[in-house]
Amino acid sequence: MIILCTVGVSVYTFSHPDLKYKLMFIPFNIFHHKKQGYRFLSHIFIHADWMHLIFNMYVLYIFGNSVENKFLSIDNNNVIASINYIYLYFGGALFATLIPFIRNLNNPNYLSLGASGAVSAIIFASIILLPQKDINIFFLPPIPSYLFGILYIAFEYYMDKRGNTGIAHDAHIGGALFGVVYIITTKFNQFEAFIQYVIN
Repeated sequence: MIILCTVGVSVYTFSHPDLKYKLMFIPFNIFHHKKQGYRFLSHIFIHADWMHLIFNMYVLYIFGNSVENKFLSIDNNNVIASINYIYLYFGGALFATLIPFIRNLNNPNYLSLGASGAVSAIIFASIILLPQKDINIFFLPPIPSYLFGILYIAFEYYMDKRGNTGIAHDAHIGGALFGVVYIITTKFNQFEAFIQYVIN
């Protein structure tokens, strides 16, 4: 449902730029204008172009399916598993905006869009929940999930420091951190199992 909604809204806004702008994450507008707090979440349903949309939704499908199935096996309840997944996804989306929001309160030129922060939360939840599952995205060879996580954070941190990439690397880091924290606080035994797997 998340993918269907995101694809539908994104494709619609491809030909409706005014609506796309209204849904974008713009910290300056949120901070300086009333009634624009909706932008904290609305931006995850829109994307810059087809490539941006396809990449995010492909990664969400691959990792999201595994995470939701794992929640189901842990909770043994479809409703609870779905609620956990929704909290993880949208919580990750919100948490991913914190650093960009603080950094750009007074920057009218900053704007962003896309579900990357929320997707990062799903990826890192998957890493904790399924440490034995190697990760293979597009051209990358299969690598252990925990190693992928380390490389991902290192890359995003480096690119954020480098700057001028046109990508919200700080949001990716924020989403990833939320994914880890969510599993630690709600499924601590899974985090313990992850630590044991890495150590062994």
